Amino acid sequence: MVEKPPLKCPSPGNLPRSPLPSPLPSRGSCCPGSLGRQDPSEAPPGLPPACAAAGSRACAPWRVTPVPCASWPTAGDSSLFVASAAGQLLVHILGLSLQGPAEGHPGLQTGDWPVCAQKIVSHIEESLRSAATPQITQALNVLTTTFGHCHDPWTQVLWGRLSPLVACLLEKDPVPAAHSLVDLLLSVARSPVLSSSSSGLWETLAQTLSHLSPTQAGPLALGILKLQECPQVLRAQAFAVLLQPLTCVLEATAQAPGLLDSLDGTGGASVTVDTLLPSKAACVGLLCRTLAHLELLQPLPQRPSPWPQAPLLGATVTILRLCSGSATPTSDAGGHLCAFLVGCVRVQRAALDFLGTLSQGTGPRELVTQVFAVLLEYLTSPDSSPTVLKKAFQATFRWLQSSPETPGCSDLDPHAHLFLRELLPVLPKRLCSPCWEVRDSGLEFLTQMIGRWGGQAGFRRALLASEVPELTEQLLRDPESYVRASAVAAMGQLSSQGLRVTPASPEHPGGQQKSLLAELLHILSTDSEGFPRRAVMHVFTQWLRDGHADVAGDTERFVARVLQVASQDLDWEVRAQGLELALVFLEQTLGRPSSHCPYAVTPPVAAPPSSLAQALRPLCRVQLFEFAFRALFDCDRPVAQKSCDLLLFLRAQTASYGGPQGSGSVPEVASVEAALQRWQAGDQGQPLGYLEPEVVVAVLRSMDLEGLRGALAESSDRVEKSPQSLLQDVLATVGALGEDEADCY
Repeated sequence: MVEKPPLKCPSPGNLPRSPLPSPLPSRGSCCPGSLGRQDPSEAPPGLPPACAAAGSRACAPWRVTPVPCASWPTAGDSSLFVASAAGQLLVHILGLSLQGPAEGHPGLQTGDWPVCAQKIVSHIEESLRSAATPQITQALNVLTTTFGHCHDPWTQVLWGRLSPLVACLLEKDPVPAAHSLVDLLLSVARSPVLSSSSSGLWETLAQTLSHLSPTQAGPLALGILKLQECPQVLRAQAFAVLLQPLTCVLEATAQAPGLLDSLDGTGGASVTVDTLLPSKAACVGLLCRTLAHLELLQPLPQRPSPWPQAPLLGATVTILRLCSGSATPTSDAGGHLCAFLVGCVRVQRAALDFLGTLSQGTGPRELVTQVFAVLLEYLTSPDSSPTVLKKAFQATFRWLQSSPETPGCSDLDPHAHLFLRELLPVLPKRLCSPCWEVRDSGLEFLTQMIGRWGGQAGFRRALLASEVPELTEQLLRDPESYVRASAVAAMGQLSSQGLRVTPASPEHPGGQQKSLLAELLHILSTDSEGFPRRAVMHVFTQWLRDGHADVAGDTERFVARVLQVASQDLDWEVRAQGLELALVFLEQTLGRPSSHCPYAVTPPVAAPPSSLAQALRPLCRVQLFEFAFRALFDCDRPVAQKSCDLLLFLRAQTASYGGPQGSGSVPEVASVEAALQRWQAGDQGQPLGYLEPEVVVAVLRSMDLEGLRGALAESSDRVEKSPQSLLQDVLATVGALGEDEADCY
């Protein structure tokens, strides 16, 4: 093969310095179809388009003499950023150059393409023939981007020319750039133009599955199984490749023949454990990837059918027992596997995640019993790490949630009830753990359980008979802020369900229970960390929404106290949650706006002005409007946006109010507007005090809330991120760099 001379890159001084009228190609997509096209007549006079500046011959109206494309030398740059940007630019230029001739003549061969496109294709061919893996990788990445974003007929011609070179990569040992090769083949398979053509795509995919190692073939097998349309034979081969590691686990541990036959029946060739899992690193990595791939595949509608639920459950339980050391190997291969996996946290986490996903299906009763047994083993074992315990709690809740309910009753089934009775004595030990992550995971699990079964008699009896409620209340004063926040959420659920108990004490026999509301208000006012205060605001909002007994007694006093504390909080999420609480109170007071059908026979009935003014007085008494107006000029945009939405909702509710229409009709309105202008300028020291309903309505009508919402919707860095600003940075960088300097641009 004759080596072509290297392309000459234009010097920075020859590049055009004028700002481009069209946006620069996005880093995520360089396809002309996704960027949009600009007509030559739309460009300002004297300014070349982006493709002309890049050196393409695609836009003949502007340029006659093409500039050699600067992307070719940089496509093999050692910097990943430069190489990736150069590859995307090549795709952009290729698409632009083929918009006219190739689209008009779908059968046009590459020899009849524009010169620029032919040079790009020749460069890709040379890279695919290269012995250097980085060059092959860059060429495959360029093709992946091309087929992923461009779906014109010319892509079929391009794949027909390059697919033999791609297939030749499979003949090398090892296969170079296997990850990029998998991405390319899946991109081609997803293309609506290429997947429907008879281009030998499915045969290439089948060959690739057989040539790649199990670790490399896993992502390809998952991608094939995710395809909407695919030959059944290829799907069976991909599923067999995906299940090979679990089949080896069942073989090595001499599982029940029925389970093994179910996995062997997928059509895969038998592979020994020593071949598939030769070392600890290979074993751990392959099992983690396999479990993660199956977890992604399980909920998809195009997953293989029938789904081998029982053997997958058996293999996952076996892996967890091998990791915990409770399994008894019956062969040398099983002994090696146990030595590799015992105490491996990575595999435990992956297996527990997949086990939780398998709860969506059904399995034999004996396997479900084994699932609960292994979960209880992990929850009670002192050797379980905090992250493994968290995964075990999550999987346990999912399996309890999916357990069949007793007919005529929404309580737990007897099997899950028995498991829960064994679990609840373990939960106090976890809540007293010296590791804060364990205490936090236990509280999160408790909160989920109360929210799901807090109203069921069996669960209530078991929970009240344990020490869990008392320990949960003690954790409100935990030294770790994450634990305090989880304890707040759990106590909110316990109180809502009436499960909070008073601990008996010799000093106060029969004494009054301390108010949880007062304790949570104390946390909201004094806690130094933001997480517990945010949790308190979430609990208070839920209490107000549900009509909690501590709130329903004096709702106005409760809302006023909470808003007063939240308005002074330095955490913007606490202030934003205060606005959520204010919105709930406003909706309960005024009601939600009803959508009126314009074709209805009777018009909507407006609320009488007297009743509307009367309804607004509770909002004025709790100083909700001062809280909302102050938040409207908050330095944190989410708070201001939420306040703007709340005030727009309020203005819509008061649209029928027949009070004063202008700002000059009420003397107090001018002083309120002046105070709001000072607040907007940054001086928020002066409070508004009590506002009459007619003053509030007049101020709302005088404010341009729609314009403010539009201004808040704009990004604060929109100028810095504009294409013109980015281009100025690029040009300035090119002029400032020395000989030995480099930049990601």
